[in-house]
Amino acid sequence: MPVIMQRRTFAASKKMLNMKPYIIIVLLLIAVLPAAAQPADTVVVRRTIPSMLGRLQVGGYGEVVAQRMFYSDNPSRYAYPDTYAGATHGRVDLPHAVIYLGYEFGRGWRFATEIEFEHSGAGSAYEIEKTEAGEYETEIEKGGEVALEQFWIEKTFTPYANLRMGHIIVPVGLTNQYHLPVEFFSVLRPEEESAILPCTWHETGVSFWGRVAHWRYEALFVAGLDAERFDNAGWISGGATSPYEFKIANNYAGAFRLDNYSVPGLRVGLSGYYGYSAANTLKPERYAARNVKGIVAIGTFDAVYDKHNVLARANVVYGNLGGSYDISIINKRLPSASPSPRTDVGASALSWYIEAGYDILSFANLRYNDTKLYAYVHYGFYDSMYSTADGIADKAWCGKNIISAGINYFPMKGLVLKAEYMLRKFQAPYNNEPAVSLGIAYAGFFN
Repeated sequence: MPVIMQRRTFAASKKMLNMKPYIIIVLLLIAVLPAAAQPADTVVVRRTIPSMLGRLQVGGYGEVVAQRMFYSDNPSRYAYPDTYAGATHGRVDLPHAVIYLGYEFGRGWRFATEIEFEHSGAGSAYEIEKTEAGEYETEIEKGGEVALEQFWIEKTFTPYANLRMGHIIVPVGLTNQYHLPVEFFSVLRPEEESAILPCTWHETGVSFWGRVAHWRYEALFVAGLDAERFDNAGWISGGATSPYEFKIANNYAGAFRLDNYSVPGLRVGLSGYYGYSAANTLKPERYAARNVKGIVAIGTFDAVYDKHNVLARANVVYGNLGGSYDISIINKRLPSASPSPRTDVGASALSWYIEAGYDILSFANLRYNDTKLYAYVHYGFYDSMYSTADGIADKAWCGKNIISAGINYFPMKGLVLKAEYMLRKFQAPYNNEPAVSLGIAYAGFFN
């Protein structure tokens, strides 16, 4: 600093020291007033909002579907097939519209929730029950048709040890683990699996999961199913929903999933479920009087191959229900006001399917960025009354073959347009059920 400037600075400092104390105080107030005029929390907000937004995830998925079915939609078509031969009907629907929110608290703590709007509405809705009688009934789901599909808090200790607590997905079967509309070819979720298992299956409980090398594993402890909600067409699928303001949890269940990624492009998975169901009703004494536990045991195998422009999937589900005879008798005697379907239920259920698609654009060397066009074929079978207890009549129409083919066009990742022809094939004397479906869907994050 030049000598002259040093002298001036020293002189100014000396002059300030000789000023009256109150003048110094006034000058100090003038200096701090601009900062004091802002609330203390304003600075905090300015500092935390960007970091909060950086930790927030917003996303979801949704589907819009239009269908033309070349068969009657009246369940009486199975009791009187000749009467309904040649009938047709059409539908448009928004099967699922889901909003996903996630937040990273830090230090391994994370929160996520999915709010699902089913069939473009909220509240209860009338439908025709899926039995030969075809009576009108009110469809009851907890929260109407707005479902809280996931709501959990997770703690990550290491990549191979994570603890998830709250309302979580039960990853039994291929579709429950991979249920986004970009993760299956068909316009609607694969019927073979979604007809006999809850889909998407979500329960309140605790999950421990992790990944080591080429293995991913998950073990769950959750509330059990409700035997009062089992039926002939859907086996145990209705048991995951509750018509009450709460989920009855007198009985509990365990589930697991194990996936292997050793082969490039191939994932192979096993999953299972075991739990009691008879006591998960408002009046469990009905089942206790017959000493019925309603044990539900399910085992599944699935595989996905995605390499060399080929995308192929396979899935097998087998399940057994203990005490199916007593459950059938008790449920059929329930009052008409009961939310139970009041039908027989199978002792076991079976489903399987295979499907494969090829990216035509890769073959013609027309692919642009993430654009893909899969042409696919699908073949499967399911029977919700694969076996029945002595004294319970087997409904032959519960066994169906599914044959379908179509295209999936991905203009970009996370967005797909679908077209499908499907044939639901029965044994005689039932009429086969062809359908043409169109759909558009998305899945992904917005930030």
